[in-house]
Amino acid sequence: MNMIKIALPALLLFASSVQAVEYGTFQMNQSALNFAYKQMGVPMQGKFKQFSAQIAFDPAKPGNARAHIDVNLASIDTGSTDANEEVAGKLWFDAKTYPLASFVSSGVKAAGGNNYQVSGKLSIKGKTLDIVTPVTIKTDGKRAIIDGSFNIKRLAYGIGTGEWADLSTVADDVQIVFHLIVFAAPVIPSSTH
Repeated sequence: MNMIKIALPALLLFASSVQAVEYGTFQMNQSALNFAYKQMGVPMQGKFKQFSAQIAFDPAKPGNARAHIDVNLASIDTGSTDANEEVAGKLWFDAKTYPLASFVSSGVKAAGGNNYQVSGKLSIKGKTLDIVTPVTIKTDGKRAIIDGSFNIKRLAYGIGTGEWADLSTVADDVQIVFHLIVFAAPVIPSSTH
């Protein structure tokens, strides 16, 4: 009986170390980065077609998770070629001067179940502000599916200046919605020898 009491915890520890995984191989072709806003009071949507992510997430150690996401601002797709060119221009993103928007995480807190709270810094057009976003992370052993959204004030980043600063034309609130797929790689337990 004593042998079973000793062996069982050891077996469970071994099994958990063998099955430990860290999700870190980003899949751009299965991921999406969308946004929503109001123009003249009418809901509008768009997306970014090019972005990259460096993500490390171990479900057993969520506090150690890291994320760095870069978005190619010139890859914006509003559904209109003319609008895409306008938004990439100087009054909006000024994508020639500031080609990338970046998010760098500074902390991840478990919030129960598959829910987490991610904090970090979002940089757009030379301005960096703090962001906190709720995130849902579902894992199936082979991949992690990361979903979340947060709102920004576009004028806080200088997006849409000049005539476009009129909030009756384009609202200040912009919702960012992300769906990220990250594949797993087995974590090899470190040797103590």
